[in-house]
Amino acid sequence: MSLDILAHRGFAGTFPENTVPAVTAAGLHPDTHTVEVDTMPAADGTPVVFHDSRLDERDDGSEGVTDAEGVVWETPLATVTGAEVLGSGFTVPTLAAVVEALPPGVRLNVELKNPGTRDVWPASHPDDLATRRETWRPFVERVAATCEPLERVLYSSFFEAALAAADDVTGDRTAPVVPDGAADWGLDCVARHGCTAFHPAKEAVFTDAALVGRARDRGCTVNAWTARTWHDVKRLREAGVDGVVADYPLLTIAGDR
Repeated sequence: MSLDILAHRGFAGTFPENTVPAVTAAGLHPDTHTVEVDTMPAADGTPVVFHDSRLDERDDGSEGVTDAEGVVWETPLATVTGAEVLGSGFTVPTLAAVVEALPPGVRLNVELKNPGTRDVWPASHPDDLATRRETWRPFVERVAATCEPLERVLYSSFFEAALAAADDVTGDRTAPVVPDGAADWGLDCVARHGCTAFHPAKEAVFTDAALVGRARDRGCTVNAWTARTWHDVKRLREAGVDGVVADYPLLTIAGDR
C-alpha cells in the first residue's frame, strides 16, 4: 500500500524546521507529496512560519528554537524574521517566502496555529463558535491570500473556529488535527465544516482500530501524525491510513519491512 508523505515542518528531523531551505529540500525529495508548515501572525499581522507561541520557548516549556525572545504575534516582523532557527544560519520565514520556495507540484499543508491572541480554545462550544470564528477570520483571510498562487493547499488546525473560518474564506480543503482522546470531536468537526481530511494523533489510531474506517466513511483522507520511526510507519500502514506526517524522509521504505 502506497502512503502519502507529509513532511512535518519540512522534515524537522532532517532540516531546520519551518525554514525556507527545509521546505525546498523536503519538497524536492521524491517521497514527498505534501509539505506541512505552521503559521501565525507577527505583530503587524503578516503570516510567519513558526510552531510555538514564543520565539524563546517551546509550547511545552522546553528551550525554544531561536535566538530571539517574545511572543510571536506581539513581536515586530523584522525581529521575527531575523530570528535564527536552531543555530542553522536560517531564519524564521514569512508564509509568502515559503509559498514562493515550494517546489512545483507539491501540496502545502498550512496548520493554523494562532490568529494573534491568547484567547483561543481548541474545541469551541457551538454557542460561541460564531464569535471565535470571527476572531480567526482576518488572519485566515491573510493566509488564504498569501497561498493564492498555489493550486493545492490543505488548511489544518487543532482549533475548530480556525477550520470554520477557513471553510468560510476558502471553500477549500480543511482537516482537524485531532489529539489522542478527541476523536469524536474531530469527527464532529468533519460533519459541521465539510472537512475533507482527518489528521489523528498516531496514538489514537493505535488504540482505536475502527477510527480510520469511521473517518473514511465521512469522506475523509486520513493522515496520522507524527511518525518518527520506521515502526510508527509500519503500524500506521497496517491500520490503513492514507498518509503519515513524518519527521524524516525514507521512513516508508523501512516501514515496508
